[in-house]
Amino acid sequence: MKKSKLISVFGKLPLFIGLFAFSVTVFALFASGNVACAKGEKALSDYSSRSAYLIDYDSGEVLFERNADDRYPIASMVKIMTLSLVFDEIEKGNLSVDKEVTVSEEAASMGGSQMFLDAGSTYKIEDLIKGVVVASANDASVALAEEVAGSKEAFVEMMNEKAAELGLQNTRFVNVTGLPGEGQYSTAADVTGMLSYLIKHPVYFDYSKIYMENFTHPGGRISELVNTNKLVRFYKGCDGGKTGFTSDAMYCLSATAERKGLRVIATVLGAESSAVRNKEVSALFNYAFANYDSVCYLKKGESVTVDASVKGAREDVIEVAAVSDLSVLEKRGEKGEYTVEIEIFNNLKAPMKSGEKVGVARLISNVTKDVKCEAALVLTKDVEKMSYEDSLRKIIENWFMGF
Repeated sequence: MKKSKLISVFGKLPLFIGLFAFSVTVFALFASGNVACAKGEKALSDYSSRSAYLIDYDSGEVLFERNADDRYPIASMVKIMTLSLVFDEIEKGNLSVDKEVTVSEEAASMGGSQMFLDAGSTYKIEDLIKGVVVASANDASVALAEEVAGSKEAFVEMMNEKAAELGLQNTRFVNVTGLPGEGQYSTAADVTGMLSYLIKHPVYFDYSKIYMENFTHPGGRISELVNTNKLVRFYKGCDGGKTGFTSDAMYCLSATAERKGLRVIATVLGAESSAVRNKEVSALFNYAFANYDSVCYLKKGESVTVDASVKGAREDVIEVAAVSDLSVLEKRGEKGEYTVEIEIFNNLKAPMKSGEKVGVARLISNVTKDVKCEAALVLTKDVEKMSYEDSLRKIIENWFMGF
C-alpha cells in the first residue's frame, strides 16, 4: 500500500404547595411549546421582546436574529461576564473553589437579588459562585469581584477588557451586578457571545443545573437558593443560562440547551414579563431542535488506523483518535457532503506513547472545499521501536519480494 500523509475517512408545608402550583403553571406553558412546534421561522414571527438571537454553539452559525445588535441594558446578565472572569482565574490556578474569603460590609449590603451573606463571615469561593449562578446574588458577585481584583472598580476594568478580547464591540460594563448604571449596555448578539464563552468552562454546569438548594451560612442560618432560570427544570435539555430584570432592561434571558449532540444558545432582551421571556427562548430552542441536526463525521476518541511513516517504528500503521468530535450543523432535508481528511505530521520517530499528538483531522466541504472544523489527532496505542530482529526480518522479506 502506498504511504500517504493525507487520508480520507467517511465515516425537590405551604412553600411546597406554592412551588407545586407554580410548577404546574410553568409546565403547562412550556410543554405545549415542546409538542406543537412549527418547523419554520413563521413560529418565531410573533415575538414581542426587544431583540432575539439564536446560534448553534459549535459552529457559531446564526439560526435566527432580530434587532440583535441594538444596545440595551441587560440587568443581571452582566453576571455572565462576572462568572467568566472568576472561572478564568480558577483555570489559571490563581483562585481555588475551596478558598475561604471574608465578606466585606459593602458586598453584604448590596440590594436586589442576594443570598444574604453575613458581613465579616467567611465563605468558600464555591459557595459564592453557586449564589451567583443559581440565585443571581448581587452580594456574592461583589464578594467575588473584590477577591479577584481587590475592588469592584478594578474588576469592572477586567470585564471591559475581556469584552474587547472577545470582540464584543457593543458591550460596556459599569458594575459587576447589573443593577442600574449609566452607560452600561449590551446586545442580544454580544450576550450570546458572553454565554458561549462562559460555558466553555465545564465546571459552570456543576452549578447551572441546580434548581433548588438550601444553603447553610457559617452561623447556621439557612437561605433557600432557587434558580432564576426556570428553563433548567421545565425545558428538556436546558442546562444553563442567566436571567435579568430591571425596570429599564425589562425581562431578559440567555440560555443554552442540548439535545442529541446539538447545543444551541438563545437570548431575548426586553420581554414584558418572565413568562414571555421563557416562552420566547423556548420557542427559539424548539425552532432549532425541529429544524437542525448536529451530524458527526468522526467521533471523539474513535480509533482510526492509518498508514504513517514513523522513523524506526515496528509497524507501518498507527492508531489515532480525534480529541473532539468533527461535527457539522445540517438543516433537516438538506444533507451536506463532507470528507474527513487526516493529516499525519512528518518527522515522527519511534518510540511514541499513547496520547501524543501526531496530526490533525479536518472536515472538508466537498462543494466549497472549506474547512468546516478540525481536531487534533493523538495516538491511541504506543508506537514501538523496531528491534534488531524486526529489522533483519524486514530486510529478508523485502529481498524475497524482489523476486
